[in-house]
Amino acid sequence: MKEAEVSIVLPTYNEAKNISTLIQRIDAAVPHTKEIIVVDDDSPDKTWEVVEKLNYKDVRAIRLLKGRNLVGAIQRGIDEAKGKYVIWMDADLSMPPEVIPQMIENLENYDIVTGSRYAKGGKDQRPFIRVASSRIINFIANIFLNFKVLDYDTGFVAARKEVLEKMRLAPSIHGEYCIELLYRAGRKGYKINEVPYSFTDRKAGESKTAETVHALWKMGIVYMKRIIRSRLER
Repeated sequence: MKEAEVSIVLPTYNEAKNISTLIQRIDAAVPHTKEIIVVDDDSPDKTWEVVEKLNYKDVRAIRLLKGRNLVGAIQRGIDEAKGKYVIWMDADLSMPPEVIPQMIENLENYDIVTGSRYAKGGKDQRPFIRVASSRIINFIANIFLNFKVLDYDTGFVAARKEVLEKMRLAPSIHGEYCIELLYRAGRKGYKINEVPYSFTDRKAGESKTAETVHALWKMGIVYMKRIIRSRLER
């Protein structure tokens, strides 16, 4: 096999019902020489075993044994990646891998390209309360950070490997690491672009995102703290 041009990192926890379909769709959608790295947080449903049984030569599973840690799983995948470009996305089929070729194409002129629910042409098809909370977080992020990114907490990111080697992901409870990453990248002068996509709710498995108003409020506080900390960072 030629050295991978693209490394696609899939952090997983209890995604046994979705991972095979996602890998099939990635394989069909991405014509580039690629590797798919599934980094599993020791899922009780044994997601990593499902991956190991798949007949794809360019797919490998890494099983982490230190408990659930989304950012740690993504960073491990980035560290292991051998591609010129690195992409990570959720493994619950909420993000369409069919957008990846467009993101890769944009990386010829940009350092980081994100899949965006809120750029022109994008859609967020989740329940109203979750869409509203995400919109509010992004509105506040734009006020405080003063940097033109419409979807700061996307979690669907493509970047040049050389950029990610200089900017490790900050520890996070939820997806607030993405806000800090994009803001820091902008301050450092890296060029960022957003590619619109349609975000859908998962069809199988349990959501790891807060669902109740109280839980969303608590999560919002975590995001606000990260936004303020990023703004004050020198």
